[in-house]
Amino acid sequence: MSRSSRSETVRLTMAQALVRYLQVQSSERDGQTRRLIPAIFGIFGHGNVAGLGQALLEYGEDLPYYQPCNEQSMVHTAIGYARANHRLATLACTSSIGPGATNMVTGAATATINRLPVLLLPADYYATRHQGPVLQQLEHPVSADVSVNDCFRPISRFFDRISRPEQLLTALPEAMRVLTDPVETGAVTLALPQDVQAHAHDYPAHFFEPREWRIERRLPEPRRIEEAVTLLRQATRPVVIAGGGVHYAEAWTELEAFSEAFGIPVGETFAGKGAIRNRSALSLGGFGITGTPAAAKIVSQSDLVIAIGTRLTDFTTGSHSVFQHPEVKFVSINVCGHDAHKLGALPIVADAREALRALTAAARSAGVAPNREYVEEVAAAKAEWERQVRDEVDRPVPGEAMSQGQLVRALNAEAREGDTVIAAAGGPPGDLHKLWDVSGGRVCHLEFGYSCMGYEIPAGLGVRMAQPTGEVYVFVGDGTYLMNPTELVTAAQEELKITVVIAENHGYQVIRQLQMNRVGHSFGSEFRARDRATKRLEGEYLTIDFARNAGSMGARAFTVATPEGLRSALRQAREEKRTCVIVAEVEKHRYLPGSGVWWDVAAAETTADPETQKLRAEYEENRRRLQRFYY
Repeated sequence: MSRSSRSETVRLTMAQALVRYLQVQSSERDGQTRRLIPAIFGIFGHGNVAGLGQALLEYGEDLPYYQPCNEQSMVHTAIGYARANHRLATLACTSSIGPGATNMVTGAATATINRLPVLLLPADYYATRHQGPVLQQLEHPVSADVSVNDCFRPISRFFDRISRPEQLLTALPEAMRVLTDPVETGAVTLALPQDVQAHAHDYPAHFFEPREWRIERRLPEPRRIEEAVTLLRQATRPVVIAGGGVHYAEAWTELEAFSEAFGIPVGETFAGKGAIRNRSALSLGGFGITGTPAAAKIVSQSDLVIAIGTRLTDFTTGSHSVFQHPEVKFVSINVCGHDAHKLGALPIVADAREALRALTAAARSAGVAPNREYVEEVAAAKAEWERQVRDEVDRPVPGEAMSQGQLVRALNAEAREGDTVIAAAGGPPGDLHKLWDVSGGRVCHLEFGYSCMGYEIPAGLGVRMAQPTGEVYVFVGDGTYLMNPTELVTAAQEELKITVVIAENHGYQVIRQLQMNRVGHSFGSEFRARDRATKRLEGEYLTIDFARNAGSMGARAFTVATPEGLRSALRQAREEKRTCVIVAEVEKHRYLPGSGVWWDVAAAETTADPETQKLRAEYEENRRRLQRFYY
């Protein structure tokens, strides 16, 4: 088809132009092209039904519409889809004005903090103002142009309010640029005034021609590679901390080759879980507050930490306490300069795959070789952790329900190549971080940048959309399930089969654990009835029938109480066509062995309670002894 003449125009409403534009946008990396935004989720109200809704009806043949049950959920679905596509594709989400729009704010924050692209299209007030204050419009006494959509500004990587239809001509290309930029990506918000959605404009016809947005791989600066090799040659105990950037750069093979060539162990952040995809003597598994003791032991005494694609948050650094070697140095490989300079690191601002290739070649040329004694020490630490798992996690405790650790181990044993497990908040992501074995192609998707409760089930739908084969397991606690179970209806409506595993431990037990460690008393973290004598929520545990709840929304439900029962239910669920929910009773106050990494959560500085006073003293001693600056 010949390109349109620059003088040709097509008359469309703003919403129609938006739909037509999105349908012809693609991303391209390494010669592979795919639709950038292949679908749109939305809940219609007066703010978007006559504008964007009409446009989708008339022009949306190649932009299929999905109907979620909650506006926050649809953003989580888009995030899950983007994560499963390694940020090369995402989904659009539209809402009406007012609460529909603000319901998306939490999803927007989750996307931006995790550096994952989503396109948000909330409706907005009337730009013409002929109508007076419209239903659900915020009236700010000193800023007449403010709407609730301004809440998106600080949590969006790009924000624009389309107050005239021709503004799409500049806003949409910039939106696509940000969505496909590995450094800048996150939530992109285009607020769409209700009236302007229906306003028409003569758009240039060439605006709707197909366009590819190339996602470039930034090459490392050679001098930085030379400097990094110098540090490698000087180091005797180097270690890698692998973050989500390894996945987004698809640098798994390069990371494994680098680790094996120079005998460098690898610990993984939440987002980096599974960066080492094959069994390796040098894989330490999860690292950080919820990581393995083996990882903490090795990293704490490392003299060179090579961070790859990680933001180095407090869960990874132990609130700047875990790196205890007196002469520790840092190298940070990251596409984002802000992250690459953290901890005073030698910054290599580059794509993870390209940087690892260059660093491996340069280190080989420089004669860098493994430290055999160090490699043996790593193997011994791993063996000790594996023994601890067998002795403290796998063995049942008489008189107790199965532990959550035993649940994870049973789920892991049933998972096969191409299966994905998803978790985000509470105990499940930490236990997966510590225990999940990704070898054999078993993927682990942990959202812990925002640790957003309610993310898991809708994100599972996004993963299923991106991953038509294999099982998609959503692992949640009962508290998280109660926050957002309704996308089970969307799963049934769209035949997006997922398997939800609910650990029923009668409350927010991981927070209770933290509470006991910092307060010394349990308060408000479990699902209990109110005690009439104390007037607190410390009476009998509530009885909640999660299985019947899930069944009412179209899922096949199971209730299990043992690892063997869970494995049987998982086998049956694999054969099912519809979504399944498995409710597993787990012991309330049994946790996995700790990592040994400290976390800066302060106990009360002033208190009359002796137990809290003791915990405050311990906190102050740990902070004095462990926490340090590395700049």
